[in-house]
Amino acid sequence: MLSLNQNIKSVCLLISLVCLFVNGEIDGPGHIFPEKTSQIAEKMDLWDLRTGPHLRGANIYQRRVYIELDGSNFAGSGPVGPPYSQEDLNRLASVGANYVNISHPGLFTETSPYILDEDIQSNLDNLLDMITKADMFAVICFRTGPGRSEFTFHQDDIGTWFNASYLNDTVWRNQGAQDAWVDMWRYTASRYKHNPIVVGYDLMVEPNANDTFFDLWEPEDFYISYSGSSYDWNPFFPKIITGIRAVDPDTPILVGGMSYSSVEWMPYIQTASDTRTVYLVHQYAPFDYTHQEPPLKITYPGMLDTDWDGQPDPFNCSWLRSLLSQISQFASFHNVSTAVNEFGLMRWQPGAAQFMQDQMDILEEFGMNHALWIWETSWPPYAQDVDAFNFRHGPNPNNHSEVDSSQLMNVIYSCWQRNTARPSNSGIVPGKTKKIVKPRR
Repeated sequence: MLSLNQNIKSVCLLISLVCLFVNGEIDGPGHIFPEKTSQIAEKMDLWDLRTGPHLRGANIYQRRVYIELDGSNFAGSGPVGPPYSQEDLNRLASVGANYVNISHPGLFTETSPYILDEDIQSNLDNLLDMITKADMFAVICFRTGPGRSEFTFHQDDIGTWFNASYLNDTVWRNQGAQDAWVDMWRYTASRYKHNPIVVGYDLMVEPNANDTFFDLWEPEDFYISYSGSSYDWNPFFPKIITGIRAVDPDTPILVGGMSYSSVEWMPYIQTASDTRTVYLVHQYAPFDYTHQEPPLKITYPGMLDTDWDGQPDPFNCSWLRSLLSQISQFASFHNVSTAVNEFGLMRWQPGAAQFMQDQMDILEEFGMNHALWIWETSWPPYAQDVDAFNFRHGPNPNNHSEVDSSQLMNVIYSCWQRNTARPSNSGIVPGKTKKIVKPRR
């Protein structure tokens, strides 16, 4: 039989839980998501794992247009494509997203003398203006820049729609190109540091020298031979951070690891001393499932050889939790913030909705901001042809137009609708910062 004090405590706990539900602070069994908007006074508050996630949204993707490869219509007629419209961004905000991860060309030219490309800059300015009007936050991510072209992401396609002359990965062998990345980011930070919606700089989308030059996929194999070399991202990115902090002490900086920022390579990131740096992953594991083309044999949950030993393993929520826990463990060990600013799967995968639900739930539990790949443009020539990750086209691989609803769509929108923070209500004042004291975990 409960004592009087125990009864009083139980009643008080029940009242507290009811208040949390009424105030929208509990979202589902076992998940408590505290009201966050009032706690946000500066940009780094948005990346705080103790009170997050604060940012839930999607990537938009643009690259340089090559008329000789793309023609005059497929990716638009401008220097960068495919085009995004104000309506594209408004729609993203209307379904709950409050965060756009802008996967974009860097502002400097890819070849020497590595100077500002004003067309690229104008395009980024325009995107930021549209995102501002849609009342969302943005992270600027540079895919390319001095000594690095877009084709580093398409090496398996050499000889199909482009030839090897378009490849440019000299950044990993050319100190001048690496120095130019520092200059490019210093310039970028100086230009955008006072923009209240810009809440992060992602220094390089998916560093990948291990693949480009050596076809090495085990981090131990790479670091035994190339640790500290020009191919190693670890001594490179702190120089960029130093360049940014010379002009912008406040805006959070995002850093992913080698091997396309995969989870498995995260433990090998050597963290910087900067207290406003967030460490990120791009999560597409297991690739055999997330990028499976028809016929569709792998389903979730199910069995899959996830550890490459030739034997099928349980592929389920427990496997996902074990994988994603590596990110949380990194955060705890180093006392840093972490995020997943790319994740997703081709829309037709069997069990896609459950896979997405489980993955998002785990990220929510860990307090990590996350950005889905991808919120596709509505530009017709592109949207009808490139839509494997366009969840708005539904689960049928042969459908190439928007559907009214799908299970996957409902899962994504339900998660995004938990957002409360917007630039218009965040309380962020440009230039206002506080000293960050790393908490004990």
